[in-house]
Amino acid sequence: MRRWIALFELGFAVLFLACAVVSWRAARRTTEFVGTDEHPGFVAVRYVPPLLLLACALVMVSGVLVIDVVTRIYRGSVAPRGVEPMI
Repeated sequence: MRRWIALFELGFAVLFLACAVVSWRAARRTTEFVGTDEHPGFVAVRYVPPLLLLACALVMVSGVLVIDVVTRIYRGSVAPRGVEPMI
């Protein structure tokens, strides 16, 4: 059962990373200004902070999910079976 949960979490981590890439690319807005006789043309770049914040948050959540997947797959038993916990 732990491996199925880990598989779903890994799928969500990949989905969140893909959404982070889309959000990061959508955060960059470019505007081209045509030059005149006196002024040369140029391209202005503006970044949308909420989309950058969303991308960073998605990457962090994806990293936490990957860490959780690794611990679910490779975690051993803390105590041998049959041993009562100390209170």
